[in-house]
Amino acid sequence: MTELLIIADPRLMAERSAWLESLERERRLSEHTLDAYERDSRQFLTFLTGHIGGPATLKDIESLRPADFRGFLAARRKEGSGARSLGRNLAGLRSLLRYLEKKGLVNAAAAGAVRSPKQPKSLPKPLSDKQAITVASNEAQLHEEPWIAARDAAVFTLLYGCGLRIAEALDLTADSLHAGATALRITGKGNKTRLVPLLPIVLEAVEKYRSLCPYHLEKGEPLFRGARGGKLQTGIIQRTMQRMRGAFGLPETATPHALRHSFATHLLAGGGDLRTIQELLGHASLSTTQVYTGVDSSRLLEVYDRAHPRA
Repeated sequence: MTELLIIADPRLMAERSAWLESLERERRLSEHTLDAYERDSRQFLTFLTGHIGGPATLKDIESLRPADFRGFLAARRKEGSGARSLGRNLAGLRSLLRYLEKKGLVNAAAAGAVRSPKQPKSLPKPLSDKQAITVASNEAQLHEEPWIAARDAAVFTLLYGCGLRIAEALDLTADSLHAGATALRITGKGNKTRLVPLLPIVLEAVEKYRSLCPYHLEKGEPLFRGARGGKLQTGIIQRTMQRMRGAFGLPETATPHALRHSFATHLLAGGGDLRTIQELLGHASLSTTQVYTGVDSSRLLEVYDRAHPRA
């Protein structure tokens, strides 16, 4: 990329380019993240050039103090950057400095001493009950192959009916659940095990998929299979949901994980208590589950504003 201004001496610019190439080659970061890191580092070197009165050098980077990084973040905030953008700015700079430090060119301690901006808590974005039921229904599936349509419906039904994470659903083995089962044992994050009640509709969806699946589902092997018989991958389900967004006019926030949010939010709206929902979701802390009270309160206020004659 051609720089409009000389923001650093040639050696530092060469090291920056090598860092960006290593992120793409070795860490395989997405194009979006690479673009963000390129922009963040360019903005920082531009700031530094004005800060020190000339193109930055590796020696200048070596002598940076925490106050210099705070000054950069303050300048970005003054330009309108929010906490999330500032956090990413700092993460990108730390990555660059760690790269330079590994090569013995600088000390990265100063950037590590700067605290990341406190991130605002964003509320989960669940689907409405009607939207969630539609997504999980067999009739709504878009794949023409009946067994694959049944598979996708079964996965979505597990996410919404049991509040599973997508990885938890796809890690299920053929013997994880069977006809007549009333609960499902799930091993989630941190190897924490929990029991999740099984609704009849969940069992029906899974049994329909089993009956149509062309592959022999051996005990201990993956329950959900891809088109060629291997374990079903997360990306396939994510792309399926993406197509459903267009087909059914769902919001951009409609993802497989949004079905888990919907499970929790709809339980809370129906009178479920936080402790029970915490156990069902497998949250280690109740504070993680409490975010759903904000979602439900927002929904209630929306209904109030829309329906109350004096609102």
